[in-house]
Amino acid sequence: MKKVNWKVDGMTCSNCALTVQQYLTNEGLGNVKVNLIGGEVSFDIDGKNEQQILKGIESLGYSVHGEELPGPKKSKKLLRNHKQRFLFCLVFTLPLMLHMFDRWIHIHWLMNPWVQLGLCLPVYIVGMDFFGRSAIKSIRNRMPNMNVLVALGATAAFIYSLTGALLNLGEGYLFFETTASIITLVFLGNYLEDASIQSTQRALNSLAKSQKVMANMIAFDENHQEIIFPIENTQLRSGDLILIKSGEQVPADCKILTGDATVNESIITGESLPITKKAKDNLIGGSLVVDGIIKAQVTAEAKDSVLSNIINLVKQAQSEKPPVQQMADKISAIFVPTVLAIAVIAFIVNYIILHDFTMALMRSIAILVIACPCAMGLATPAAIAVGLGRAARNGVLFRNAKSLELFRTIKQVVFDKTGTLTTGRFELANYHVIADNISPDEFKQIAFSLEKYSNHPIAQCITLSWKRKDDIRWAKIEEKKGIGMTATTASGDHYIAGSFETAMALTTEDSHNVYIIRNGELIGWIDVKDEVRPEAISIVQYLRHKGIRTILLSGDRLNKCRQLANLLGIDEVIAEKKPEEKLHVIEDLTLQGPTAMVGDGINDAPALAKATIGISLSEASHIAVQTADVVLMNSGIKNLPLALGLGRHTFMTIKQNLFWAFIYNIIAIPVAAFGLLTPTFGALVMGLSDVVLAINSGRLFVKKVA
Repeated sequence: MKKVNWKVDGMTCSNCALTVQQYLTNEGLGNVKVNLIGGEVSFDIDGKNEQQILKGIESLGYSVHGEELPGPKKSKKLLRNHKQRFLFCLVFTLPLMLHMFDRWIHIHWLMNPWVQLGLCLPVYIVGMDFFGRSAIKSIRNRMPNMNVLVALGATAAFIYSLTGALLNLGEGYLFFETTASIITLVFLGNYLEDASIQSTQRALNSLAKSQKVMANMIAFDENHQEIIFPIENTQLRSGDLILIKSGEQVPADCKILTGDATVNESIITGESLPITKKAKDNLIGGSLVVDGIIKAQVTAEAKDSVLSNIINLVKQAQSEKPPVQQMADKISAIFVPTVLAIAVIAFIVNYIILHDFTMALMRSIAILVIACPCAMGLATPAAIAVGLGRAARNGVLFRNAKSLELFRTIKQVVFDKTGTLTTGRFELANYHVIADNISPDEFKQIAFSLEKYSNHPIAQCITLSWKRKDDIRWAKIEEKKGIGMTATTASGDHYIAGSFETAMALTTEDSHNVYIIRNGELIGWIDVKDEVRPEAISIVQYLRHKGIRTILLSGDRLNKCRQLANLLGIDEVIAEKKPEEKLHVIEDLTLQGPTAMVGDGINDAPALAKATIGISLSEASHIAVQTADVVLMNSGIKNLPLALGLGRHTFMTIKQNLFWAFIYNIIAIPVAAFGLLTPTFGALVMGLSDVVLAINSGRLFVKKVA
């Protein structure tokens, strides 16, 4: 199964995106994603002809771009974007508009109908090459788009004017300037719309720009002398050696071999404070070496890097539609036929009342060109693009757009304890050997040999503290989530390193972290200490201030959990729960009301998936394998208010955009029907309507949301 990613130009409204998506789905392609804002189209292809799919999309009226497109490279068109089309048309339209000032500036030759036709014809041809082609193809696919309205309006004015010129009916029948101005101003509107929409992608674009940089690659000649030469990071492969100097960007995900450095990872985590990295530490591609010189080994190619995964996940989330968009899509699907019907009715009614064919026609044309289905189609994607982009830029990764909308409903937040409210960086506090026939060194050997096979933070703390080479070779060893490690030697001795639950029949002391048991006898216990995250108190207080109930859900002992809850001000404590029991707790809480769970994304994965919104704290290199809906990438919960705030404010922006889109069309169409504006002014207003949406969405970049 091959994953295909193409850039598709020419999608101007939700109907365009729906047309492309419907075509690809009908072709039997899987996992089809169409991002209207970014123009990205992705799908899984298996045994299909890529060239045939490419031609199929282009037959719909769109152009396809990509680094690995099938077939020969196509030559670029002369007028290949809206800016170029607008400037070309403007040259011919401006002289045409001068005759409107005839009473002040009389230019006799401009009143000649054949001169007007000559000026209008190039504009009409360019306009129909874009709007006409797109309109015909959209009608053929039974998904009429906005270009149908523009093409009909411009063509009606052109044919009426051409008839007047051929039959020499006089100046009252010449509206060549209307035709040219409609096409020119709609091209201007499309260009402004593209520029405005592109600005909603600026956070994502800044991440994308960080993907391609030059790297200093290390190689060796035949005399084993080190050679350093520049290479684009896209050419780096896993295992390559690179040199990174002060002030340089890390070209790829890598592991430090030698040297120390201070690194700024704000582009990934949103954390502006530099952190110190040393040998064996991982570096994230796109981060910046503030100070130091290091040699490192590449661990992932550019396309598989953390930064690349982030960008791809955000693009996928942008292509999804939250429930709020469904109503707008349904209206957009019938919008063009409805406007056509209104234009026909308006023409008939105006002609009956006014007995003036010209005026009735101009009012109908004004209706066609002022109506804007794009506004309804762009209302949601524009806001989501900004919300997701700002989140990614600040170390918050939304894996789907639905989460943005769901955040506004959250009534309670459940926190895991270890690694979430605490740092998860344990230190050995104390240990005690109970068995007389076990020496402290033998006790450490047993504990190390058991815990080295576990990824639990407490186990890793013990392993690092008592690291040794003479570990016990087990015949069988198994980790039971939420309980601990069990192992058996070749001679049949049975060992356990686990929680109080494993030792409750052997002791009444329940305050220790790890109990070591051999053949049913408690031989000792280990205590570790963990520090509370410095931001935990302020985050919990923030949630309480917002009226959101807080709950601590942990597998730890009840007394320890209550101490932490009292310190932070958490409303409820649910302790001593295994991972499978946490799942049932989350199910019950979700039934009570929309619930967000914040956890480390490892032992809590099932519970995170079951919550209304699962929020995972994770090292950036683990992002791609998380099951949570939202990932906080700065190894802390300080950006939780930002995630919650962006969710609420993005949805608020979507509602504002939809209100504008609907109210604009509800007011503009009757205004045009009553003859209160000209087709030319209608074309200008229609183009600017989408710009308003983009500007309103862009406010999310600077708006205080937390």
